[in-house]
Amino acid sequence: MKKKFPAVLMILHLLALGTMITSYLLIGRTDRTVDWLFLASAVIIFICIIYTIIYSRNSMRHISKMNKHLESSAAEFMNSLPAPVAVIDEHRQFVWYNQIFAEKIGLGQDVYGHDFEGFVKIDIESLKSNGRAICPINGSIYDVTAEQFDKNDMSFLVLYFHDDTNYYAIKKNMDESHPNVVVITIDNYDDIMQNAKESEKAQTSVETEKLIENFMSKTNGFIKKTSSNTFFAIIENRHLNAIIDGRFKILDAARNIKIAGKYPLTFSIGVGQGASSLSESENIARQCLDMALGRGGDQAVIKTDNGYRFFGGVSKGVEKRSRSKTRIIANAMQDLIMSSERVFLMGHRFGDLDSVGAACGLAGALKILGKQAYIAVDRSKNLASNLIDIVDEETNYGLFINPAEAEELIGPNDMLIIVDTHNKDYVESRALYEKAHSVVVIDHHRKTVNFIDDAVIFHHEPYASLASEMVTEIIQYFNYSSDEKIASCHADALLAGIMLDTKNFVMRTGVRTFEAAAYLKKMGADTVAVKLLFSNSIDSYRRKTQIVASAKIHNNCAIAAADFKSDDIRLVAPQAADELLGITDVDASFVIYKTGSTVNISARSLGALNVQVIMEQLGGGGHQTMAATQLEGTTVEDAVKALIYAIDDCRKNASEQ
Repeated sequence: MKKKFPAVLMILHLLALGTMITSYLLIGRTDRTVDWLFLASAVIIFICIIYTIIYSRNSMRHISKMNKHLESSAAEFMNSLPAPVAVIDEHRQFVWYNQIFAEKIGLGQDVYGHDFEGFVKIDIESLKSNGRAICPINGSIYDVTAEQFDKNDMSFLVLYFHDDTNYYAIKKNMDESHPNVVVITIDNYDDIMQNAKESEKAQTSVETEKLIENFMSKTNGFIKKTSSNTFFAIIENRHLNAIIDGRFKILDAARNIKIAGKYPLTFSIGVGQGASSLSESENIARQCLDMALGRGGDQAVIKTDNGYRFFGGVSKGVEKRSRSKTRIIANAMQDLIMSSERVFLMGHRFGDLDSVGAACGLAGALKILGKQAYIAVDRSKNLASNLIDIVDEETNYGLFINPAEAEELIGPNDMLIIVDTHNKDYVESRALYEKAHSVVVIDHHRKTVNFIDDAVIFHHEPYASLASEMVTEIIQYFNYSSDEKIASCHADALLAGIMLDTKNFVMRTGVRTFEAAAYLKKMGADTVAVKLLFSNSIDSYRRKTQIVASAKIHNNCAIAAADFKSDDIRLVAPQAADELLGITDVDASFVIYKTGSTVNISARSLGALNVQVIMEQLGGGGHQTMAATQLEGTTVEDAVKALIYAIDDCRKNASEQ
């Protein structure tokens, strides 16, 4: 041990000196060389003895000073404390500790002179600055506090260890037993049950309730059915965390329940975790349920400090057959329109045929209602310039204005209608949105976190194919004072939007999509004129085929990177992504291209892979079959690596469900 080291060293030196003198006397003087060797050895040993004496005196002086600072009464008091106490010097070595420290932390060892951090894993500097630290030691959890003493040439730190093991055990148990509200609803229950037989309804109800009872049997919570398709549950954290770790397997089990052997049930689940009261938990659970339904259903949503966590969402949204909600929305919108002086419309940045077409369709209806309408578009950053030129030429009344003009014109008595997006960051003009006093949102994209939360009317229908379809249904329910029809160019614009997003009535097409197209045809829409809006130049076609030819297949996904720049790259890239879906065994396609300092990814699928989930991992969003994202401050090569990682992660999660 360090405190015995000087004495032992002194004894060894004396023994060595005595042995050498004895040997010299026995050998005798034979030669001068031996004399010199003896003299040199004696001097060396003598110097070592002097150094050992000095070192021993310094150590004793240090211990004496230490004892002086810790008077006998104080030392006895600290030694009798029921908590471990230790003192370390400026070299972070133990110079004193009480008996309970030796038992609890030293485990019976003599730690005098040993390094403090070898026994206690605490950063001393952090402890000194913060004043305290929580540290697990030998299976217990200690709250460690420090007090520093400096006097003359001495500096030492007194450490107090308070055993908080029981406190943290109680806290952990309380945290695990904290109750949370969970709301479970059956998606589109009324629609899918509408034509079912009574026996099928009864069987479905029994299977659903058995599934939910089995789900709750693994917890000590309870569940209450509040309506034909809604259940409220109270679940403790310990069980809810296990359900989360299992990625809500009830979602997969629900899909196995099929009405008449055809139509699978899907659940939407809102979880109110992290609330301080049951009332707050219920509010959070309802918010999460709204988010799940807004993203198409068949998923569980949990609100976190940084946004939301999503589980599931692998099924396609089921089309709603009832138009009662659309009729109510149309009536409320018309009342708001008639009470406004003027109406401004805008879509998302880099507007496409769906965004511009929906705005044009509404503008045509507003003209019949006798209201002045303006569509805010940036013509230099738009993918539907051909449509804008045609409508602008045929209407000839200044329908399209740039966003800056709209920002200057809009007043407190005007309203703003946003179509084909519900995200504040994606609108054509954020300033125009912020200046508007009355906002209406019409969108079909699956709900994102940064949605517009102050809209007077928020018509969000993720089951709809596209915004143009939603607008077509709305304008049918407007009460017009005359029999005038919307102009054919407005009907063409709406039909162009429908044909774009459905890929000529192939993707995301439901019964209501064809009904909307039939209505537009009746309004005078010209399918040939609409088809011409999709025509490309020969150079654009060459660029599209160049992207397709560069594609690589990874995990049944086609990935292509455009290594060139062109003015129409935003138009060509999505078309190339559509073309790549025609390759055998390709579940999804991704085209990566760069505009300025931004790397863009356009994603498409036929439904076998949810590209929205993949794009959300990269900060984007969209639909299950159509999504995109934008990455700032990166390269195309790094974007490809990030995309491959997101694809593999999505595949892994899908296989675990």
